[in-house]
Amino acid sequence: MIGDGAHIEFIAWAYVGVAVLTVALVAYVVWDSLRVDARLKALDKAGIRRRSDESKR
Repeated sequence: MIGDGAHIEFIAWAYVGVAVLTVALVAYVVWDSLRVDARLKALDKAGIRRRSDESKR
């Protein structure tokens, strides 16, 4: 085997990079969900309904 810890710095930074990207992706999905919910509420307030919403007819 190569020496103990010869590549530990690369491995650690790879894990950090993956963690940062994962957190960024989750944050983007949460932000986008909030944005879409706000847009749907604005459309609902304006009286525009979804065609698939049979319960409010």
